[in-house]
Amino acid sequence: DMRPLPLIIILMVLDHVAFNGSRVTVTLFAIDQGASALTVGILMALYALLPALLSVSAGRWVDRIGMEKPMLLGSVAVGLGTLLPFVIPGLATLYATSIIVGVAFMLINVAAYHAVGELSTTEERPVNFSYVALGFSTSGFIAPILSGVGIDRFGYRVTFLLLALFTVLPVLALAMKQIPFPKPTPRPHGTAPGDVFDLLRDAHLRNLFITMAILTVSWDVYNFAIPVHGIRIGLSASEIGIVMGTFAAATFTVRLAMPFFVNRVHPWTMLVTALMVSGASFFALSFTTSIGLMMVLIFLLGLGLGAPQPMVLTLLHESAPPGRAGEALGLRTTLINGSQTVMPLLFGAVGAALGMLPVFWAIAGILIGGGVFADRIRRRIVP
Repeated sequence: DMRPLPLIIILMVLDHVAFNGSRVTVTLFAIDQGASALTVGILMALYALLPALLSVSAGRWVDRIGMEKPMLLGSVAVGLGTLLPFVIPGLATLYATSIIVGVAFMLINVAAYHAVGELSTTEERPVNFSYVALGFSTSGFIAPILSGVGIDRFGYRVTFLLLALFTVLPVLALAMKQIPFPKPTPRPHGTAPGDVFDLLRDAHLRNLFITMAILTVSWDVYNFAIPVHGIRIGLSASEIGIVMGTFAAATFTVRLAMPFFVNRVHPWTMLVTALMVSGASFFALSFTTSIGLMMVLIFLLGLGLGAPQPMVLTLLHESAPPGRAGEALGLRTTLINGSQTVMPLLFGAVGAALGMLPVFWAIAGILIGGGVFADRIRRRIVP
C-alpha cells in the first residue's frame, strides 16, 4: 500500500522545518545575544547529546511498539521546544530548546525512516528513500531562508513562533490516527535481543557505519561553520539563509536525480564520488569571501553530501538482521548525533582559538581520506 508513504513524508518534512529552522534561529539568536563561537558550539551539541545516548533504545522501542506513538510524541515535543523562546526569550531558554527539539526530532526520524523501509519492497526502497531525502531537502531549503527572513523582518521571538506552527498539522494527523502504519516486525522466534555491538561485528555494516560517520561529521561542521564564516566575512542573516538555502537546493537537485542513478551506479561508487567532491568543496570554501563564489561551492558541497543518503539507508535496511532494522537506524542516529555533539564543540574550540581556516582544512582532509577508504571497499565489492 503506497498511500501512507507520501503522508508520512509530508509530516516528517513539516516537523523538519521546525527542527532545522530552530537550529539556524538558535545559532543567530545566540550570536545576537553576544554568545561566543564556543557557546554556539555547545548549543548545537545539545541538539544531539541526548539523541546520541538514546537513539538505539528509541530504535528498539520503535521495533517493539511500532511507529505511530513515537512520531506523535516527537511532533508534540518539537512544537513545544520551538515555542519556548517565543514565550521566554533569552540565552538560557535556548539550552532547553536545543535539548527538547533534538530528542524529539530523533524519535520522529527513527520512526519515520523505519516506516518507509517497512512499507517498501526491495526494488522500491532506494527510490522511496530518495523521496524522503527530497522531502528533507525541501525543508532544508525552506527552513534557513524562512528563519533568516523571519529574523530580519519580525525578530527572533516571532520566528520561533512561526517555526512552532509547522508542527500543528503533524500533531493533529497523528493524534487522529489518519495514517495506516505497518505493524512491527517480530524478531525470529527464540532469538534473544542481541547486543548493539553485534551490528558492528558485521564487516559490511561496519564499513557502512564508518562511511556514514564521515559524511555526518562533514554535514555537522557545515551547519556550524557556514553561519560563523558568513558573519566573519560580513553577510547578513538573510544572506546566510540564502547561502544555506543553496546547499539545500543542491541536495534537492541530486536527490531528484537519484531514481535515475539507483540502478545505474553502484552505491559504493556513489559514496566515493560524493566524499571526494565534498572534500574539494570544503577546501576551496576556506578561501572564499564573495557570496557568489560561496554559493557555487556550497552548491557543489550540497551535491556531494546530499547524494549518498538514500543509498546508505537502503544498504542499512537490507543489511540489518530481521526485526532489528529500527535498532540499526537507531545506531545510525547515534552516530549522527554523537558527531553533532562532539564536532561543534571541537570545531567551535578550534575556530575560537585558531580561526575558521583550520576547521575547513581539517574537514576537507577527513572527507578525502574517507573517499580513499570507500574506494578500497568499492574495489573489493564492485566487479
